[in-house]
Amino acid sequence: MIEATGLTRYFHGHAVVRDLSFSVRRGEVLGLLGPNGAGKSTTMRMLTGFLPPSSGSARVAGIDLDGDTIELRRRIGYLPENAPSYHELDVVTYLRFIGRMHAMPPELLTGRMSEMASLCGLKPVMHRPIGELSKGFKQRVGLAACMLHDPDCLIMDEPASGLDPNQIVEMRTLIRRLAENKAVLLSSHILSEVEASCDRVLIMDDGRQIAAGTVNELVSRYKGSQSIHVSIKGDHAAVLAKLGEILPEAEIKVDAGEAGASFVIKTEEGGSALDEAVFRAVVTAGAVMIDLSHERQSLEAVFKRLTSGERT
Repeated sequence: MIEATGLTRYFHGHAVVRDLSFSVRRGEVLGLLGPNGAGKSTTMRMLTGFLPPSSGSARVAGIDLDGDTIELRRRIGYLPENAPSYHELDVVTYLRFIGRMHAMPPELLTGRMSEMASLCGLKPVMHRPIGELSKGFKQRVGLAACMLHDPDCLIMDEPASGLDPNQIVEMRTLIRRLAENKAVLLSSHILSEVEASCDRVLIMDDGRQIAAGTVNELVSRYKGSQSIHVSIKGDHAAVLAKLGEILPEAEIKVDAGEAGASFVIKTEEGGSALDEAVFRAVVTAGAVMIDLSHERQSLEAVFKRLTSGERT
């Protein structure tokens, strides 16, 4: 549904997007991540026909970017980070205006407006001027407007911007529901929501793609060092000595008390063999293992690692 090949965009001789290639299938949500200035919004503007690429090509819903741009925009729902609207209009009037811009038949438009009001939680504010609404409700109005014409592809730049925690959960549920029969491309700075909402993730930095895959694939590929948490009863000094023997390169921290001790072991090693070695060290030192657990690697840790230049 969305296919980009070698997309590049220059501003004043500077490449803000460089040779970007990716695809989004129907029924899939792709999360576009990157620090400020990475080129995410520029990429979305190119895909929606608002900016022409300097080089490269793309097809959205089967239409080339350099083809029929009017038909292209009929097939896309686009939600910019700061959703534009006419603040002097009430929500009903604004959505009716958007529907007419898409040449929707009146009977279809009325039904879709009612559906979007329910789906986006707008029923309490349908007759209020948009300018009087909170940022969260304005974002919902923008979301309703971009979905009103039932597009094949949704491109959303920071769709959870301005929403409270409950609304963010509702947005996550809505995005997953929409993705059942659409291709969805979204950007977000809320990495936990990307983990929960997206099937795949593409990470950008300085206009380039630096990593892509599912969250689990990225965590596995770029996990770096990991932390093991161990709790014991017994002689913590003896356990520390044994751990030092089997993990000479590891960073080990100890918190000892009268009832026992806990260790945090930071190491590049991993796997079941490491767990078995730690267990043997504790037993050999005459102590009792109470607990052994691993600190879960997160998309946030991968993101920080990749966008700070640590890509080994």
